[in-house]
Amino acid sequence: MSATSPTDPLLQPFQLRHLTLRNRLMSTSHEPNYGEHGMPTDRYRLYHVEKAKGGIALTMTAGSAVVSPDSPPVFGNLLAYKDEIVPWLRRLADDCHTHGAAVMIQITHLGRRTVWNKADWLPVLAPSPVREAAHRAFPKALEDWDIARIVADYATAAARMEAAGLDGIELDAYGHLPDQFWSPATNQRDDEYGGSLDNRLRFIRRVLDAIRAATDPRFIVGVRLVADEDWEIGLTRAEGIEIARRLVATGQVDFLNVIRGHLDTDAALTRVIPIMGMRAAPHLDFAGEVRAATRFPVFHAARIQDVATARHAIVAGKLDMVGMTRAHIAEPHIVRLLTEGREAEIRPCVGATYCLDRIYEGNDALCVHNPATGREATMPHHIARTAGKPRKIVVVGAGPGGLEAARVAASRGHEVVLFEAAAQPGGQILLACRLARRKELIGIVDWRMQRLEGAGVRPRFSVYAGEADVLAEAPDVVILATGGVPNTAVLAAGNDLVVSTWDILSGTVAPAARVLVFDDNGGHQAMQTAELLADSGSTVEIVSPERYFAPEMGGMNHTLYAAAFHRRGARITINARLLSVRREGNALRAEVGSDHGPERFFRVVDQVVVEHGTLPPTELYDVLRPLSRNLGEVDHAALLAGRRQEVVRNPAGQFQLFRIGDAVASRNIHAAIYDALRLVKDL
Repeated sequence: MSATSPTDPLLQPFQLRHLTLRNRLMSTSHEPNYGEHGMPTDRYRLYHVEKAKGGIALTMTAGSAVVSPDSPPVFGNLLAYKDEIVPWLRRLADDCHTHGAAVMIQITHLGRRTVWNKADWLPVLAPSPVREAAHRAFPKALEDWDIARIVADYATAAARMEAAGLDGIELDAYGHLPDQFWSPATNQRDDEYGGSLDNRLRFIRRVLDAIRAATDPRFIVGVRLVADEDWEIGLTRAEGIEIARRLVATGQVDFLNVIRGHLDTDAALTRVIPIMGMRAAPHLDFAGEVRAATRFPVFHAARIQDVATARHAIVAGKLDMVGMTRAHIAEPHIVRLLTEGREAEIRPCVGATYCLDRIYEGNDALCVHNPATGREATMPHHIARTAGKPRKIVVVGAGPGGLEAARVAASRGHEVVLFEAAAQPGGQILLACRLARRKELIGIVDWRMQRLEGAGVRPRFSVYAGEADVLAEAPDVVILATGGVPNTAVLAAGNDLVVSTWDILSGTVAPAARVLVFDDNGGHQAMQTAELLADSGSTVEIVSPERYFAPEMGGMNHTLYAAAFHRRGARITINARLLSVRREGNALRAEVGSDHGPERFFRVVDQVVVEHGTLPPTELYDVLRPLSRNLGEVDHAALLAGRRQEVVRNPAGQFQLFRIGDAVASRNIHAAIYDALRLVKDL
């Protein structure tokens, strides 16, 4: 069946009671942390409206909106217990409805999955005083008056959501208060809320009763539930499916959104929401089992990142609606591109999970290679052609930043010349892909190369562009995206004895038997090098001056590195700084100190790897700068306001000159691509 066929299963409508969902794709609830003071203000609204413009059937807001003040917003959650949320949500819903998308919201009480030292500093609550490892609060056991109050809070929150014009709500019951009552891991009560399954379901039944009493019978109510905690002390598969059956039997639920696993540690969370290098769609078959057992509308999302898998889920009868949540963060116009027969143009989710890692660190969600997501007010998802005269743009460097600059320039209708010193594109992404489980990052490169090919841009590989190469093109604009080079000269002595992470990842230097990896950067570079070394058989010690290893990397990516180091017996030493390296016979003697005291200790190893970011090569910039009109200057006010760069410091100059990405300073993939988009979109 053709992806563009009018009978494409993904493009068929789904009837959810009175609500017609225009296709089978949805974005499940998540909290992008775009709100202000708990309100879904313009940034939050535009993020969801973009998906509506892109053709999605249902966008589920919040992850989750909290119903009570004693459920502090640890993820930047919306505050469903405040009346002022109604007009904000009404505008969001109206705008999404205008573009044909349904809008729902997930509401919750976090229970023990939060902290006490935010918001109003109220005690954290749970069915029993069982601490969640991830958030570390010691909860108070709910009393009868707590339960009554929270049940009422759910009802009033639901009424607010209905008043806002939303199509429905979803109750969160995975890791949150409702299923904390369900799970034997978190419910140790001996009253009417503990023990038997009927007792453990009493709380959510009271919540459903209260919501149905407070809202119109047509208002849609679903539950996102864990139907198997995959945990020796938790909810079993059999119990989970029985809970699903009993919820359906109440007649008060309109859909089930199925999750498998538990969330109380980073490692457990990563099994629920798999990342790059893990199995795709690992819980899809289980969700299909729940659908078969309940004969009820079932939604599901867990690393379903491509439309082929989504189609399979529908055709095989496993799901009624497919959640492609991270995929829509990467590409909010999936449905539009499918409908237009342009499936190959869908920007792929590569599973980097930069989005969720940022959320769980308290930051806003950003896609590793779509910088327009979350910046819809200022950054375009669709690049419009220039209204002015097309210009000739020379880009030097075909890493992620250079490829994005070339793509955007070509989409604007400019003539593009792209030089790359290597024989293939990718830059530092090629190094990251040397760790087998991170190979999906190459999708960042492949997608841009396909877009360039479609625009008729033919990169010139194996050309180490110099002044003459650039000037021969008579460019109007020159963009240097030449990346950086490893900076390992950071020791008091012995800089000539160390190697860089690039040396190991590229295979230029072979792993030795005993290796010390000094990570003074905190990102993926040292971690993936250490993992590659450990997998090759090296005995590895990672030394870092930080309080914990790789602080620039979030917990979800952290967990796979931690598992690899645990499996291979790698040693991790924090609060320690490599000071010097000296030869000791055929080995190396590494001197290690600490920022916290004068003590020193030593390691005798065969190899020392240093990761301290990169430095920009400036040779080409230095020779081109005096020939440019702007002398390399960037008008930051214009850049941030979305205006063209018009600095003229040298009227005799032949072209404008800019640097992006690591050619300016050591940063990351997202920064390089964002640099390119926000500069070139206005050329």
